[in-house]
Amino acid sequence: MNIGSHLSASKGYLHMAKEAVSIGANTFQFFTRNPRGGSAKKIDENDIQKFLEYTSEHGFAPILAHAPYTLNACSADEKVRDFAFTAMSDDLLRMEYTPNQMYNFHPGSHVGQGAEKGIELIAGLLNRVLTPQMTTTVLLETMAGKGSEIGRSFEELREIIDKTELSDKLGVCLDTCHVYDAGYDIVNDLDGVLEKFDKVLGLGRLKAIHLNDTKNPFESHKDRHEKIGEGHLGLDAVTRIINHPALKDLPFFLETPNDVDGYAREIALLKSLREK
Repeated sequence: MNIGSHLSASKGYLHMAKEAVSIGANTFQFFTRNPRGGSAKKIDENDIQKFLEYTSEHGFAPILAHAPYTLNACSADEKVRDFAFTAMSDDLLRMEYTPNQMYNFHPGSHVGQGAEKGIELIAGLLNRVLTPQMTTTVLLETMAGKGSEIGRSFEELREIIDKTELSDKLGVCLDTCHVYDAGYDIVNDLDGVLEKFDKVLGLGRLKAIHLNDTKNPFESHKDRHEKIGEGHLGLDAVTRIINHPALKDLPFFLETPNDVDGYAREIALLKSLREK
């Protein structure tokens, strides 16, 4: 089972990899820079080389970098959009130190401009930052639909992909809390939701799962994560998700409200629920 949690990048790549192994994981997610700001830690090439050797020895699945929350590609504020371009361009250059990994971002909020304009701006950013030679797969995250978020539907993600010239560089990260809050009933109709995903986006686009329970009921558009089995998804639904034939071989990343010890307990629980 390819599973990991969100870890702090403050002590470097090798430290994150070792911490992942210590809690029973074989991958992890991390922020590329301060999640509420713009600073990024300087790349330590010696640390990177040791990380690559360590993850190769321990059979790691691809890791997932997460863009900062302040990155809003479709803001009405030009300065915010400029930051999105600067941050994502820099992040994708930095990602090439660890080739063939994944980079996830929230598509953004159109803040009153309308979904059509928001989609146009997001695709415009991607057309500026994606390059033919890059090895990173950039993932659009499914969103809960609070406020003016783009990505509340599979169709909105499809429109972004269709407007992106190097669309072969794009994939999707499905967040279980977000899609349930957005109105996709993965508790009672997981097969139906995945069939719709396949019809609209193609299951080949699905590269990663953010595995989170939710504090809020179906179609609430709230986006508040809960610990596994303690929210409105529940343990039975989570068990079906991690064992579904279309999902079970993907990397799962926990973003539940936990410390490292809590992640270790959840990873052990999920492995115990995995069908042999």
